[in-house]
Amino acid sequence: MAADDLPLEVVTMADVAIVLLAGHVVARMSRRFRQPPVVAEIATGIMLGPSLLGLLPGDLPERIFPGGALPMLSAVAHVGLLLFMFMAGWEMDLGRLRGRSRSIGTLALLSMSVPLVIGAGAALVLAGPYAGSGQHTVAFVLFVSTAFAITAFPVLARIIQDGGLGRTRVGSTAMVCAAIGDVLAWALLAIVIAVAGSGGTGDFFFVIGLTAAYALVMAVGVRPLLKYVADRYGGASHGTSLLVLTASGVYLSAWLTSWIGIHAIFGAFAFGLVMPRGGDSRHDLHGRLEIPFTGTMTLMLPVFFIVTGMSVDVTTLGFGGAAYLGFILFVAVLGKYAGTLVPARVAGMSWREAGAFATLMNTRGLTEIIILDVGHQLGIINTEMFTMMVVMALFTTAMAGPVLHRLEITRTVAPAQPAAPTEPAAPTEPVGSATESAALAKPPA
Repeated sequence: MAADDLPLEVVTMADVAIVLLAGHVVARMSRRFRQPPVVAEIATGIMLGPSLLGLLPGDLPERIFPGGALPMLSAVAHVGLLLFMFMAGWEMDLGRLRGRSRSIGTLALLSMSVPLVIGAGAALVLAGPYAGSGQHTVAFVLFVSTAFAITAFPVLARIIQDGGLGRTRVGSTAMVCAAIGDVLAWALLAIVIAVAGSGGTGDFFFVIGLTAAYALVMAVGVRPLLKYVADRYGGASHGTSLLVLTASGVYLSAWLTSWIGIHAIFGAFAFGLVMPRGGDSRHDLHGRLEIPFTGTMTLMLPVFFIVTGMSVDVTTLGFGGAAYLGFILFVAVLGKYAGTLVPARVAGMSWREAGAFATLMNTRGLTEIIILDVGHQLGIINTEMFTMMVVMALFTTAMAGPVLHRLEITRTVAPAQPAAPTEPAAPTEPVGSATESAALAKPPA
C-alpha cells in the first residue's frame, strides 16, 4: 500500500508523533538561550510549515501534513487546549486580587490601558490591508488593540519562577498585575468576539444576553452542583467518576459557549472558575485530576502551538509586509514599556527594577497565541496579519530571558516585604502552576 493510500487517521497519528518529537528537540535546544518551550514550539511549527520546509523541493509540508489531516490535528490539539483553559480558570483564584494597594492597581491598569490605546491607533492604520474580509473595522480595532495589551500570565509566572524573582518586588508586582490583566483581557476578548459574531446591534445584545444568562447559571447553579460532586466523588474510591464528570463538564461547557457565539475556550475557562477551590475538597480534587489532566496537556498542548505555527508563512509578507511587521513590533514593545516603565519608577522601583518589570509585562506567549488563533478562525484578522502578530508574540516573549539576564536582575532587586501594603508578596505556588508545568515543560537551564 502506498503512503498516499494510508487511512487519514493513521497519517494524523504519525503527524502527531512528528510534531511532538520535533517540538521536544527544539525546546531542549532553546533552553540554553533562556527561552520557554512555547517559543520553541511555535518556532518548530513555523519551520515545519511553508516558511522553511516549504522552501525545499517536493512540497514537503503537503506530503507530510496533507490538508485532510490538519483538521484532525487541530481537533487533537484542542483537547489539550480546552483542558489548559480549564486549569487556568481553576487556578486563577480571584480572591488573591483583593486587598492589594492602590499603586498595584494603578500599575495593572496602566500596563493594559496604555498599550490598548496605542494599539488601537496602530490598528486603525492596519485595518485597511489586514482586516478579515467582511469584518467591521470596530471588531478589528478592538481585537488587535486587545492583542497588543495582553501579558501572557502562564509564561510570565514560569519566567519569574525560573529566575528566582518570586519573592522580589519586581516579581510579586508583575504576578499581581498580570493576573489582573488576564481577567481584563478575557473580558475584552469576549466582547470583541460578540461584536465580530453578531450580524448587527440586535444580534450583539442577544449574544451578550445569552452570555450573561450562561454566567448566572454557572455561578448559582453549576457551582453548587460541582461542590456536591466534589464532596461526593472526591475520595480515592471515586477517582474515575470524578475524572469523567469533570472532563465531560469542561467539554460540554465549551460546546455551550461556542453555540452562544463566544468561542469554546471561554466555556472551559468558566468551568474552571466555578470549580470548587479551597479546603480539603480542592486538595482531593487536585490529587485526582492533576496527573491525568496535566499529562494530557503535556502531550496535546504542544500540538496546538506547533499546528498554529504551521499556519504561519512569513514568505508571503514581502517588503511591504516586512515594514508593517517592524511597525507592529515597535508598537507592541512601546505600548508595554510606556505603560509600565515610568509608572513603576514613580511607584518606588529603581530604573533597573522598572526595566525588568516592563520586560516581564511585555511577554505574550501562550495567551497571545490562543487569542490570535481565535481571531484568525473567526476571520477578524487575515492570514498575513495573523502571521505578523504571531511573530510579534514570539519576539516579545523571547526577548525577556536575555534582557533579564543582561540586567542581572536576580542579583540586585530588593526582596518583597510581605507586611508592606504597597509590596505584596507573591504566593509560594504561583497561580496556574499546574497549568504552567504542563504547558511550559521543564525550566530553562
